[in-house]
Amino acid sequence: MQEFLADAALFLPVLLRGLGMTLLLTAAALAVSIALGLLWVLMGYARFAPLRWISRAIINVIRGIPIIVQLFCIYFVLPEWGLDLPPFAAGVLGLGLAYSVYQAENFRGGLSSVDKDLIEAGTMLGMTWPVLMRRVVLPLGIPAALPSLGNTTIMLLKDSSIASTITIAELTRAGQLLAISTFKNGTVYLLIALLYLAASLPMAAAVRALERRFARK
Repeated sequence: MQEFLADAALFLPVLLRGLGMTLLLTAAALAVSIALGLLWVLMGYARFAPLRWISRAIINVIRGIPIIVQLFCIYFVLPEWGLDLPPFAAGVLGLGLAYSVYQAENFRGGLSSVDKDLIEAGTMLGMTWPVLMRRVVLPLGIPAALPSLGNTTIMLLKDSSIASTITIAELTRAGQLLAISTFKNGTVYLLIALLYLAASLPMAAAVRALERRFARK
């Protein structure tokens, strides 16, 4: 135990820097995924049929490709087509794009929970579809989607470790380099697991709080 504590004191500064990068990567990818997910779901509700088809096609294609393959395509393939992104930008785009389809499903579930009578009432009052979405459906549907958005955020935090494959110095990558240089695999990976757990527990508590709040409503 004393040896573990001594090693932990030595390794934690490096791992905490990696954790900071993990949290930054997660936050940036979360913002991208929410923006794109909302775009996909709004396209899916559009009156113009081709937009609905494009939305379904995008969701099916992205959902059918593993995240790591999407990251490799963005980081290794796009430079061959003239778009060379730095590792962090590629990680944010890859994770954000991959998770946008799950966010779209979260939003779709929230929007579909809106009372149909309210939508009919808005239509009878002469609201156009964009106005109806902005004033009725989105204000009621997005709060209902918040608990599932929280669960998706926890998943994104854990899956951010995949970004280590494109050399982003997040927590898992920092731990891998540390384990290679010190040969303390057990200590390093146990610390990595504990740090991921420490980062995800507050998110899980926030999700439970949201679920209780909406359950009371």
